[in-house]
Formats: sequence, structure tokens, C-alpha cells
Amino acid sequence: MMVTLFSLIVIFLVGLLIYKKYNPQTTLLLGGIIMMAAAILFSTGTPLPENISSGNQWLDIFTFLKNTTAKTVGTLGLIIMAVGGFAKYMDHIGASRALVNIAIKPLGYFKAPYLVMALGYIMGQILNIFIPSASGLGLLLMVTLYPILVRLGVSKMSAVAVIATAACLDLGPASGNVNLAARTADIPVTEYFITYQLPVAIATMITIATLHFFVQQWFDRRAIATDEVELQTQDDHIAPPAWYALLPIIPLALIMIFSPMAIASVKIDVVTAMFISIAVAMVCESIRHGAKPIFKDILVYFDSMGKQFARVVTLVIAGQVFAHGMKVIGLLDTVINFAINASLSPAIMIILMVIIITFAAILMGSGNAPFFSFAAMVPDIANKVGINAVVMLMPMQLASGIARSMSPITGAIVAVAGVADVSPFELVKRTAIPMIGALIVSTAMSLIIGL
Repeated sequence: MMVTLFSLIVIFLVGLLIYKKYNPQTTLLLGGIIMMAAAILFSTGTPLPENISSGNQWLDIFTFLKNTTAKTVGTLGLIIMAVGGFAKYMDHIGASRALVNIAIKPLGYFKAPYLVMALGYIMGQILNIFIPSASGLGLLLMVTLYPILVRLGVSKMSAVAVIATAACLDLGPASGNVNLAARTADIPVTEYFITYQLPVAIATMITIATLHFFVQQWFDRRAIATDEVELQTQDDHIAPPAWYALLPIIPLALIMIFSPMAIASVKIDVVTAMFISIAVAMVCESIRHGAKPIFKDILVYFDSMGKQFARVVTLVIAGQVFAHGMKVIGLLDTVINFAINASLSPAIMIILMVIIITFAAILMGSGNAPFFSFAAMVPDIANKVGINAVVMLMPMQLASGIARSMSPITGAIVAVAGVADVSPFELVKRTAIPMIGALIVSTAMSLIIGL
């Protein structure tokens, strides 16, 4: 009981520090290290099993940190960095802008503001498959969709709320969370996306669009003044040719083509698809601008990979250390064993795991960190309750992205709120109801399909 209480105090303090805008990586690392140290003192567990131990439990804390860093950077970290670099390079050469412009243009013909707003969410969520960066997509939509919505009569808070949730489901093979879920469930990423994720995502997207349609109107009616301000849409980017819209689609096309759906004899992973796509984009740029500029512009890709490591991969590592601390000290085992010993049904167990990852995502301001931290333990839990691991992984994976869109410290929320000059804390009040509805529908649909 004392160990559980100590764990809860540490978790509360970690949450408080993150809420007060202390660096989340340092805070999570410190919390994880403290709980691992407490596990040694209370004899509830060890940081590493005996067969890979350094020979000293206290040194094992940092050996675990080293092992986790090496494993994460070499696998999922590489995917995150490759995807992040690709998204940045596509934005730099104007390809993402071309794709968004083509996708968004038809919305301008509608004269029903809140219908356009709801359709804009669906369009943004579809674009998320090809532009996996939540912050990058949000910022692109802020200079394309946002002015259209404002001109049509939607308040700026409503427009920003829709844009802030455009990437909430983490859809498609380019997503790090999707790749982790598929690998943990031991199924191809394309099978996970098409067979499991897509049917649930469609129902959830319709739910979110419908809730945005009604919720944002309700908030706007309550607002004393909407203070709508149109964004300046001009920038220093050279307008790219329309056919550049095809470039961001290449990775998904390659993954789909070289899969059991089409050509099963050739296998291609996400990172390889990203590298091929970058090479194609560089050739296109050399044709447009000559060979010399591409030698400089490719640094945009590598710099973004480094930024992804500094801001995202390190957060994932810190989240894994924090989750491991909770596991070693016995807190997660206490919760899970309670659920198992209480003879909870598979459905209740799935709901419990969704609730846990939802609170973790809101607390951390990240969809990656909590899911990357908890996903590894899902196969064992699923086996104990007698279900396929993917049935538990999918609602957890979707919940991590949905919950992220309710956190005022999430990068995408902060980024779009900053552009529109609104408070991220006020913004999440607008996103909360649609996201809660999305959690309920995505979990329910996952249970229906999986069980």
C-alpha cells in the first residue's frame, strides 16, 4: 500500500511539473528514475532482469536508459525522424502546400459555414494520412483552410479547434504509432490500417465532424464577441506546380503497392519509402531549379530529423523510462492484476487500458510517448484475458492521438493557437467534447469489430 501511495505521489508531482511547463523530457526521466530507485529500496523489482544486468542494480537504472535509447533510436526513432524530415522537406519545396491547396479548394464553393467547417475536418484528417506531422499539417491548414472558414463566417476559435484536431486519429502507414501497433500485434502495417483501423476511423471521423458542427455553433452563440480576424495568407514561398501534390503521396503509394494487396514478392518499409520519395523529390527540384540548390535544401531534411530526435524521440525515450519506473515499482502490475483478479471481461479490460492511456496522453501532451511506453505490455495482457493483441492495441493507439488533442501542452495545439493568437487552454475547451465523443465511438467500434 505504501509503495502504491508513493508511486501516485510521484505521478502527481510529474503531472504538476509538466502542467507548470517544466521540460517534459527531464520531468519524465526524473520521475522514472525515482520510481526505479524506489523499487530497489522497497524490493518490489529491479530495473533490468538478471540475464542482462550490469551486475549492480543502481547502475542498471542507467543501463536501462542506454538500452532504451539505443533500441528506440534504431527502430521507431528512425521512423519518426524519417517521417518528420520528409514532412519538413515536402513543406520546404511546396509539395505539401500544393496537396493542401488542391484538397481544400472545393470547400470554398460551399455557402454553409459550419458544414464547410465539418467537411474541412474530414479533409484534414484524410490529408493526415499523407502529411503525418500533426503540427505541420495544422500550420498548413492555418494558411489555407482557416481564411476560408473565417471569410464564410465561422469564428476564429471554431476554425482553430477544427484544425487543431485534424490529425487526432494518427491514420496511415506513415504514422509511428500505427507502425508500432502493427509490429506489436505482429501483422503487416497495411493490414492493420485497412482491416482494423480504417473502419473504426471512418465512424470516428463522422462522429467528430458532426460534434464539431454542433459544438462550435453552440460555443459561438455563447460567445459575447467572436473577434474574427482573417489571417494574412501571403508568404515567402514560391508557388509550386500543381503536380507537386503527388510527391507527398509517394510513400503511401509505395507501401500500398509493395504489400500483400498488390505485389507481395517485394517488401518495403516506411523509412525506405521515405528515402525513395526524398530522392524523387530531389530529382524534381533539380529539374525545376538546377542541381546546385538541392545540395543545400537537403539539409532541411537532416535538420528536421535532428529536431525530431531532440523534441519527439527524446520524449518517447523519457516516456518509456517513466512507464518502466511505474512497472518496476509495481504500480502497473497492481492495476492490471487487480483487473485480472477481479475477473474483468475483455471489454472492460480494454476500456481500462484506454482510460489509462488517455490520461497519460493528456498529461504528457503527446500521443507517441504514452503509447510507445504501454504498447509493449499489451500482448501479455491480451493473452491473459484471452483476446488478440490488436483488439486492445487499436483503441489504445487511436485514444492516444485523440487524447493528445485535449492537452493544452501538445505541439499541434500550441502551434495553431499561437498563429491564431488564442489561448491553448481556451482552445482545448472547444476540442474536448468532440474528442470525448471520438473516444467513446472509437472504443465501442473497436470492441464491436474485435470481439
